[in-house]
Amino acid sequence: MFGWEFPPFSSGGLGTACQGLTKGLANQGAFVTFVLPKANFEINENGLHVVAADKFLRKHIEIKVINSLLVPYISSEAYNERILLAAKARETANSSNDLYGWNLFEEVHRYAEKAKWVATAELYDVIHAHDWMTYPAGIRAKQISGKPLVVHVHATEFDRTGDHPNDAVYRIEREGMHAADKVIAVSSYTKMKIVEHYGISPDKIEVVHNAVEFSSDCAFDSRECRPDMKTVLFLGRITLQKGPEYFLYAAKRVLEKEPNVRFIMAGSGDMEPWIIEKAAELGISNKVLFTGFLRGKDVDRAYRLADLYVMPSVSEPFGITPLEAMRNGTPVIISRQSGVSEVLTHCLKVDFWDIDQLSSQMLSVLKYSSLHSSLQANGHTEVQKFNWNEPARKCMGIYNQVIR
Repeated sequence: MFGWEFPPFSSGGLGTACQGLTKGLANQGAFVTFVLPKANFEINENGLHVVAADKFLRKHIEIKVINSLLVPYISSEAYNERILLAAKARETANSSNDLYGWNLFEEVHRYAEKAKWVATAELYDVIHAHDWMTYPAGIRAKQISGKPLVVHVHATEFDRTGDHPNDAVYRIEREGMHAADKVIAVSSYTKMKIVEHYGISPDKIEVVHNAVEFSSDCAFDSRECRPDMKTVLFLGRITLQKGPEYFLYAAKRVLEKEPNVRFIMAGSGDMEPWIIEKAAELGISNKVLFTGFLRGKDVDRAYRLADLYVMPSVSEPFGITPLEAMRNGTPVIISRQSGVSEVLTHCLKVDFWDIDQLSSQMLSVLKYSSLHSSLQANGHTEVQKFNWNEPARKCMGIYNQVIR
């Protein structure tokens, strides 16, 4: 399995999904060699080393790292900055002399060539590649081994860029999907985009919805909406795809009618400076708290602090965060332009661009305790069915199809 990230090396939903799916596959009896890129200047001659996983995963998964400058959601500009950091590290340490690609796309193909060390050394039945950066690695492994390839589409370039795709990324995505024996889409919404934009037959695409992990820390807390200072949460990458500006515009409308509300924007991303300036421009900066990127238990704390969670995504292939919010007993409003809207019932849904309806729904949940408690209790009950064993079971069925 090739991925961009795996906790604790995680910066978004893909890492969360990869960990949950891998645990689910372990429950189904699978053994997974998970391969991911990570810059590391003290590695063995093959560019691989083992990273310790948690106690449960250690029995079912081996994590291998390929020395690479690739990181999740990286842009060409950010990659160029990482090249400079790598050059400085080599000057100050007795490190590997790996020559990284001089641009992002060179590095993607260099990473694919490095993947042959895994493809030739491991015993496996299926190759599973997550999102565009790892598709060339999956193709290379298939060429070397002759094993079937499954590519997993968590987001397309059309989702990330608002239908203005980078042509180089698009070509890699398209090549990966056409080379695959099966394509997994995280929603019917995503399947439709794959058929429309990438020329893939619907029969080749299987829909496997995401899920969420549960722990004893996520026990249901039947808390009422706070009477003093109510809190509305946005949690995700602050980037075009996630619609952070629509959250701010709706916040402005809410505060015009109910000033006793604060808004938390948890996350980081390329639009963060612009969004901070926009909050000031709208005159609501004193009501909006920017926390930066959160991880681990701080994520659950943020959900529990909030009276309402809002996901106003412009194009969301699935969206695990509403499930995380409901797991913590927090009512949610989600964009209709999301895959998770296909499977959730006990939440409010809105078109991302409809600021009037979004602000109205926010006010309703904050004002009417019966609506708040109904969404809270029913949502927490509904989310219990979203565990990773079911997506893993579907993936095992897909593996068996391509093996046959």
